[in-house]
Amino acid sequence: MTPDLTFRAGLKDVLPTVFGYIGVGLAFGIVANTSHLSLLMVAGLSFIVYAGSAQFIITSMLVAHDPLSAIMLSTFLVNSRMILMSTSLAQAFRHESLTKNLLIGSLVTDETFALAMNKQNKTNGKLSFAWQSAANVVAYLVWGVATIVGAVLGSFITNPAQFGFDFALTAMFIGLVYLQLISDKHLGLTRQLLVMAFVALAYYVALRFLNSNFALLTATVLGCLFGMELKKCH
Repeated sequence: MTPDLTFRAGLKDVLPTVFGYIGVGLAFGIVANTSHLSLLMVAGLSFIVYAGSAQFIITSMLVAHDPLSAIMLSTFLVNSRMILMSTSLAQAFRHESLTKNLLIGSLVTDETFALAMNKQNKTNGKLSFAWQSAANVVAYLVWGVATIVGAVLGSFITNPAQFGFDFALTAMFIGLVYLQLISDKHLGLTRQLLVMAFVALAYYVALRFLNSNFALLTATVLGCLFGMELKKCH
């Protein structure tokens, strides 16, 4: 990864993450197909909802015939972390128009957010609309196509859990955390591990009083505040 912030650089930088989108996208398509979701519904979820973890949850809730209100609330809670990510990312685009910020925010994902954070380590905290748009659009298109291909392949696989497809999303998040730990020299490994340990502890405690989605959101917010205070102390 270089300090270049052009559209072409964005295309180049996002390529390594594409394989993660392909793997998880195929897994989702296969799981959705074996859950009896139509190809049109798979495409709709991928190109409109566009949220891997939420799409897996929506699929399982549809199979369980849960009410639409519960599905919408669960989707919001699971994706609420994107509010924090977009807010953080927006600091690098304060000079851009509201329209451009909305375009960036609507397509940002865990992967492109992590990619942007790593890029800032090479550019002294700077990002560009062209670079971020390239990363976002490529990720969006690859994800959508991969899920559709997975849905087609799903007709040949009766039990996706047998091949571990249901673990694909978790594996990708583990990879993202690892890349963040080894690439961010500004925060340092010790500080990042302290924040991770704090979030894990906060989540464990919150689970005693809240459901898993609210507990995760609470732990994330507390982790951000803890990280901010930790950074001030150094």
